[in-house]
Amino acid sequence: MIRISAALSALGLLSACAMPPKGTDEQDLMAWDSAVASIGCELVSESDYQPVELQSGLNRAQVQEIASYKVKTEEAVPTDTGGVRLVTGSCAPATDMTAEPMADAEAAGTAAG
Repeated sequence: MIRISAALSALGLLSACAMPPKGTDEQDLMAWDSAVASIGCELVSESDYQPVELQSGLNRAQVQEIASYKVKTEEAVPTDTGGVRLVTGSCAPATDMTAEPMADAEAAGTAAG
């Protein structure tokens, strides 16, 4: 019984993993990332798809499948406009590094005051 449970658990973990689109490899994924970053990190309309296709060497279906894969792996997020925004590498959202130190400084000023 323990073996069956372990096998089912492993199968569940494997099915939860997103696989890159069939016919693509790591190089295609990196080319997609680079091309999407070069157009401003968002893939929304025809004016976005064409340069990504040309720069990456991928066809439209592959570009769309990789976009879906990137969303599943949380490397991209859907946008309100129906597109996809890459959120890794140079497209990673900027973190607000000043918020915490300012709060700490205010707290220190209040404590000293």
